[in-house]
Amino acid sequence: MTFLEHPHRRKNILTGEWVLVSPQRMKRPWQGRTEAPRDSKLPEHDPGCYLCPGNPRAAGKINPDYQGTFVFDNDFPALVDQQMGEEQEVQDSEELFKVEKVSGISRVLCFSPSHRLTMPEMEPAQIKKVIETWQEQTLELGRTYRWVQIFENKGEEMGCSNSHPHGQLWASDRLPSIVEREWQCQQDYFEKHRSQI
Repeated sequence: MTFLEHPHRRKNILTGEWVLVSPQRMKRPWQGRTEAPRDSKLPEHDPGCYLCPGNPRAAGKINPDYQGTFVFDNDFPALVDQQMGEEQEVQDSEELFKVEKVSGISRVLCFSPSHRLTMPEMEPAQIKKVIETWQEQTLELGRTYRWVQIFENKGEEMGCSNSHPHGQLWASDRLPSIVEREWQCQQDYFEKHRSQI
């Protein structure tokens, strides 16, 4: 039996969970939805875009006339700083609905001043600058927060609210549940084998 052709389970050593893998399904016929090609006629600068250089953002601030990458605190953040260091207040009077305070910061990173360029279309030097900005932001935010996550919601299907090429940085005093579980599995592995995975 070859695992490349038949259903099987694989253990995710980071979470300790078993995951179903069904490679034979890649051979099924496809008559589902297909997406139209991306509109390549986007302008270099969109006067209605709240991420383009020089334009007002949704909350009223004006973007500088940036020439490279541009980072700013999200005007509609998923996380806000709630006096780091205070004792975390947990409400557990309800078994089915528990609440715990979380503190953090949300930032937006515009990859380029160009409204039409996605990262794969950028020059290597421009991509390098985005990666360097990721590094700088991770180091800066990591000094204050326990968790820093960099991501890009690309396209309407992923919930992206603006077509200007950009990503987000979220930093939080709490680890996400899956990451916390992965950290614990790595600790368990180290304790058992006295070596890293």
